[in-house]
Amino acid sequence: MKTSNFSFDLPERLIAQRPVAKRGASRLMTLDRASHERRLLHVADLPDILDAGDLLVFNNSRVRKARLLGTSPNTGARVEFLLLKRLGEYTWQAMASRSKRRRIGSRCLFADGTQAEITGLDGEYRILCFDAPVDDAWLDIHGHIPLPPYIKRPDAPEDGDRYQTVYAKSAGSAAAPTAGLHFTETLLARLTERGVETAFITLHVGLGTFLPVRTDHIEDHTMHEEVFSIDEKAASAVERAKAEGRRVIAVGTTSVRALESAWTDGRLARGDGATAIFIYPGYEFKVIEGIFTNFHTPESTLLMLVSAFAGRDFILDSYCEAIRHEFRFFSYGDAMLIL
Repeated sequence: MKTSNFSFDLPERLIAQRPVAKRGASRLMTLDRASHERRLLHVADLPDILDAGDLLVFNNSRVRKARLLGTSPNTGARVEFLLLKRLGEYTWQAMASRSKRRRIGSRCLFADGTQAEITGLDGEYRILCFDAPVDDAWLDIHGHIPLPPYIKRPDAPEDGDRYQTVYAKSAGSAAAPTAGLHFTETLLARLTERGVETAFITLHVGLGTFLPVRTDHIEDHTMHEEVFSIDEKAASAVERAKAEGRRVIAVGTTSVRALESAWTDGRLARGDGATAIFIYPGYEFKVIEGIFTNFHTPESTLLMLVSAFAGRDFILDSYCEAIRHEFRFFSYGDAMLIL
């Protein structure tokens, strides 16, 4: 299947550069897979759309302030890193800007006086060794929110709150599970009053979520790996809903990937896991009956995933309709519910 089959033209003005003024005020397009009916609503309408007994599964990963800005002590040039994985108290796997210039032995100075040195290579990434411990508490003070590359502005104080879900718990993501950004405490309470159940799992979002498929045929693409965790409470809730014939609706493609990866012989695996699952048309879903998600970038694995669930033609036609109605796209954009 050709990657170009998942391309579409998007006016730049529809790429949301900032969140809507009030969390939860975004628009919502609903898709019915059986009838191909579309409706243009708002996220606030969710309690009226979903049924009592539906189970929403959320990803509660918290975004790290993992983007670091520093200077070269030799030249004074600006240096930028995105920390991806903590390897030790002082050591991180990182992505470097202008990576060809960031060789082993290169050093960087940060605003609080902390220094780091590139001590090794890990494929396209750098191994960064700091002269003091760097943990999430340090990053909360000195780091920046790692906004996606299609947001063409520096991070602002509001991003510290708005590029984080209200239920975020476990730090570890390099990008937000953005479908969850639409939910407020008030909306969650209204859903509970409606009789909609909720469950929370964790999948730490990696940089691969931003990467387009660069192979001509999607079958040749190598998927990035992400780690996830599912506890007993969440697993039991999903299994109970499946056994009782109630709908399991994943909030975000990250929740889809974790659920579909962990399902074996009618049960969800408990505990920690890792997944490099690549879901594209032809995949047979085992767990979910619905997806609440954002509008995704052209030729991305995320667009291929929702196309596998609802059909490529229906999805691309719906994207054209969203463009015609001036929906906002990508991380800070509007939402879609596929049932």
